[in-house]
Amino acid sequence: MKFSLTWLKDHLETDASAAEISAALNAIGIEVEGFEDPADTLAGFRVAKVLTADRHPDADKLQVLTVDTGEGDPLQVVCGAPNARAGMKGVLGLPGAVVPANGMQLRKSAIRGVESNGMMCSVRELELGDEHDGIIELPEDAPVGTSFAEYRGASPVFDVAITPNRPDCMGVYGIARDLAAAGLGTLKPIAFPKFEAQGACPVEIRTDDPEGCPAFYGRVIRGLTNGASPDWLQQRLLSAGQRPISLLVDLTNYLMLAYGRPAHAYDLAKLTGAVVARRAKDGEQVLALNEKTYTLDETMTVIADDSGVHDIAGIMGGEHSGCSDETTDVLLEIAYFDPDRIGATGRKLGLTSDARTRFERGVDPAFLQDGLDLLTGLIVELAGGEASEAVQAGSPPSEPKVVAFDPALTAKIGGVEIDEDEQQRILQSLDFTVDAGAKPWSVTVPLRRHDVEGAADLVEEVVRIHGLDKVESVPLSRVDGVARPTATREQLVERRLRRAAAASGLDEAVTWSFLPTADAEHFAEDGQKLWVLDNPISEDMKAMRPSLVPGLLAAAKRNADRGAAGSRLFEIGRRYFRNADGSSDEKPTLGVVLAGEKAQRAWATGKPVGFDAYDAKAVAETLLAEAGAPVDKLMVMGDAGPQFHPGQSATLRLGPKNVLARFGALHPATLKAFDIDGPVVAVEIFLDAIPARKGGNQFARPHYAPPALQAIMRDFAFLVPADLAANDLLRAVSGADKQHIVDARVFDVFAGQGVPEGHKSVAIEVTLQPGQKSFKDAEIKAISDKIVASATKLGATLRG
Repeated sequence: MKFSLTWLKDHLETDASAAEISAALNAIGIEVEGFEDPADTLAGFRVAKVLTADRHPDADKLQVLTVDTGEGDPLQVVCGAPNARAGMKGVLGLPGAVVPANGMQLRKSAIRGVESNGMMCSVRELELGDEHDGIIELPEDAPVGTSFAEYRGASPVFDVAITPNRPDCMGVYGIARDLAAAGLGTLKPIAFPKFEAQGACPVEIRTDDPEGCPAFYGRVIRGLTNGASPDWLQQRLLSAGQRPISLLVDLTNYLMLAYGRPAHAYDLAKLTGAVVARRAKDGEQVLALNEKTYTLDETMTVIADDSGVHDIAGIMGGEHSGCSDETTDVLLEIAYFDPDRIGATGRKLGLTSDARTRFERGVDPAFLQDGLDLLTGLIVELAGGEASEAVQAGSPPSEPKVVAFDPALTAKIGGVEIDEDEQQRILQSLDFTVDAGAKPWSVTVPLRRHDVEGAADLVEEVVRIHGLDKVESVPLSRVDGVARPTATREQLVERRLRRAAAASGLDEAVTWSFLPTADAEHFAEDGQKLWVLDNPISEDMKAMRPSLVPGLLAAAKRNADRGAAGSRLFEIGRRYFRNADGSSDEKPTLGVVLAGEKAQRAWATGKPVGFDAYDAKAVAETLLAEAGAPVDKLMVMGDAGPQFHPGQSATLRLGPKNVLARFGALHPATLKAFDIDGPVVAVEIFLDAIPARKGGNQFARPHYAPPALQAIMRDFAFLVPADLAANDLLRAVSGADKQHIVDARVFDVFAGQGVPEGHKSVAIEVTLQPGQKSFKDAEIKAISDKIVASATKLGATLRG
């Protein structure tokens, strides 16, 4: 939220500097995220007078001006503005000044052969508005030579972060109240412009949805003149980052930004019949002020008349009934909407606005009539017209909370000693009513402070106004000696995997734990119940992810859409499940997605090389080994899931049922569902399924003890059925004699001439390691017979 120092001083009587105010804001928990001084931005720009204006000798649309800067001899400036003329006063940017709109540094230069010593500036170039048809024209009494920032009264601008629990500070007045409580000045009372109500309101106003809209206040103003806002109002809106539109719209925005009270003005000529707060009908549509059409449902509150919906209540008004320069009669609306309803509606529609931000956090229910009177007075004062009596339909929450408070809690919970009288002063300065005669104190909470629920919240109020910087830092106690390691096995595994994945050339991604329901359902296992949130941050983030792959796919797609040739992404996070008994569960997982080009096109290949299932398998085995899994004992089995290509995917298992990982190419239907071009391969490693190593450190390496005797190698070639996995044969051979067979690997696979149809030849190199003495021929033959016997059980025969 942004506001200027000038705006703040409208509500706070203070002599404090901008730096002192920034420090105080940080000390009371309102973090200053940015600070901008227009005097710095406009340095080098000054009020100047055009003495002469002659046509450029070599350009019809340019003029050569002689400009008085108030210092020394006049300067020559080349200008293309159509309104530049002798006698006018404007803003001159001197050499060395930086134009705010484009960052260009001005310098002395020659334009079409004529020397120019700066630039006469337009409103847009100085980021003071959108006008750019000509240069700025200043009044006749503008003092020549004065800094333009000084002449304009440019005020420093604060950019503060308001936490969600502080809706009372979503207006400048609320921030001024906190600063006054902290002793930085005196809070000024709200100045209500005077007006006289003329007769009853001619429009029926009511609320037919007391749950969504408990209170709906309004009145009509006739005979006003809409137009441009006065300069003071435009400057305040510009400091907040708002673009001035028209007097009526600007005043409603001013009320919201100054006092945290959203309001709306309808063009009365565009309304028909009664104006009602009601539930929307399923399928009703409204064209909002952002020029988008929204389809509503019966859970949403709207403002409507006999002709239809004009306002998505508390979020955004409709285009049809908005005010224009021709508007002469308006209906003002100020209402109290249920915060939960506003939040749910905004998420469903994917619609955000300044009004929604305030309503879903909770506005001040006690400021409806005052807010309406303040807005009415400002309109009548600046736009004229006659105001009707106000209509109050319904009633806002009016029962304040009363909290029992022991001032001793401040030292106990807040860690700082504060005198009881000072505590009472702080609470009262924030509009809390304190009965200090009771033991404990009885504190009545102002209605706008929805965040205060109990005594701990009052401690927070006292401590932050006293100054968070005054809370002493106290080190935590610890025992003497070297601290014991605190990382769990799971944390150690994740750290090791993160380093290994990055070292393998993968880029770490951090994606949302929430998914659109359709994406989550696509990756849910058969019969698995999704963990769906009741109060999601948006409809597109409603289901907790059952897999890390969808988020990585979305990231890979974004990369591809922006021209990235390939993506190698990994993420370590959690998958979320809803159990049959309704309880929730989460499982640590590592996900990998390889998409796009593995290698660029080259003379040897002629075209780019993509990723395949073998790349996914290599990544899976590498990372499993780093996680401490016994990779040499893993079984490669099918059924990676319907999201994967059935012929180009598999699982890695430790036994038939314990699935450690799944890998392979994603199914074309999956790629189509996520609108990403393939092929794409993925890996998911289920970290909770990796067994811990027994009797020692998960990652401890055995000491190196080379065997005393030399190993020998023997080759075996088997004829096996064509559909037999080579890995199955390899496992059978390796297990034939676990004492002496230390390694086995496939070095050749052949099918063709000399091999019966329906078969293939698989050649395996076996390494035998003797123990205390060298092998004898009979021992080698006995081991070889065991190998052949194990292979025979799988239907293999030894080739002659």
